[in-house]
Amino acid sequence: MADEHALDEVVTFTSDLIRIDTTNRGGGDCRERPAAEYAAERLAGAGLEPVLLERTPGRTNVVARLAGTDPTADALLVHGHLDVVPAEAADWSVHPFSGEVRDGVVWGRGAVDMKNMDAMILAVVRAWARQGVRPRRDIVIAFTADEEASAEDGSGFLADRHPELFEGCTEGISESGAYTVHDGSGRQLYPIAAGERGTAWLKLTARGRAGHGSKVNRDNAVTRLAAAVARIGEHEWPVRLTPTVRAALSELAALYGLDPDLSDVDTLLTKLGPAAKLVEHTLRNSSNPTMLDAGYKVNVIPGRAEAYIDGRILPGGEDDFRSTLDRLTGPDVDWEFQHREPALQSPVDSTTFARMRAAVQEFAPEGHPVPYCMSGGTDAKQFSRLGITGYGFAPLKLPEGLDYQALFHGVDERVPVEALHFGVRVLDRFLRTA
Repeated sequence: MADEHALDEVVTFTSDLIRIDTTNRGGGDCRERPAAEYAAERLAGAGLEPVLLERTPGRTNVVARLAGTDPTADALLVHGHLDVVPAEAADWSVHPFSGEVRDGVVWGRGAVDMKNMDAMILAVVRAWARQGVRPRRDIVIAFTADEEASAEDGSGFLADRHPELFEGCTEGISESGAYTVHDGSGRQLYPIAAGERGTAWLKLTARGRAGHGSKVNRDNAVTRLAAAVARIGEHEWPVRLTPTVRAALSELAALYGLDPDLSDVDTLLTKLGPAAKLVEHTLRNSSNPTMLDAGYKVNVIPGRAEAYIDGRILPGGEDDFRSTLDRLTGPDVDWEFQHREPALQSPVDSTTFARMRAAVQEFAPEGHPVPYCMSGGTDAKQFSRLGITGYGFAPLKLPEGLDYQALFHGVDERVPVEALHFGVRVLDRFLRTA
């Protein structure tokens, strides 16, 4: 079991990593190297031999392998990203890069996404070094750059250019799973991610006839674009139940004593109460307009207008997504993928999933681990190119009233010290048996 020193270290490491500003503003504007060096130094202190890898100077990744006792076993990838999204200090109660520990809570950007998990990994590995513990299977540890943008300098670069570092890895774990969800009636749910919707960021382009703003123009690119964007934003996508979402709904229905018939999912959601948020965003594909770009002067009709759509696709839903976008954009607007990553589907009846459940239940016997699908995406998408099946497993025991999901990319991001302690214990338990 994780020792007291590991419990102290996870708090220190989380705080220290938050103080290293790794803001990713997109377009290459980020520098993860100081955080990568910090992580590598602590891995080396645990007897590992980390390597630092960059596609772009300053955009640094760290990879290390911990040898297991069974050389015939498949390896496990444990990964976390080092970059964070921007934070405006004026909006926060505590400076977002202070890493302040106040009243049993660690504050700052990255406290939940995802320097907390990075710190847990470091704390567990160092505890094992002190105790002489070796896992059953090889564990490959990767701290990545650029997850909050394209991942081209991070997991994408590692998967494409350094696949040998992940030799033998068949499964991986990372962020967004095994955290407490309070349902308002006393139950504590622990969703473990076993899937992700695919990423489909789209660029729409409308062309028309440029002209004077005072004259009638039936070939107005802005009008054509605006109509297409409105149709996309208002579209009601049909329900598409993937195996992971079916498993989640079935387990939740059983837990709440509800009819497990999934023919009317929307009605079932109304009966699940707060637990419905675990599945409501993964029942369908989605397409949300997010950016518009047209014109350069109010009295000039431009000949071109552009828009951007954040699309998300469920496993098996790409053909429907494409045909629907063709119909919604119509003949006067072209669309293309600006960034695209696959949807992921992981088995919930695997031995690894069962061991994740068991690790949570050992330290939260009152909890109910359930599978779920992430509405967004993680570095697991890039690592899937190597045949690695990904799960979301970054355990935290959270108090009632703390809206964990709202803290992702939100103001006043923070994590309780006790949640970090729970995470270290559960992660230690799982990795020993994985």
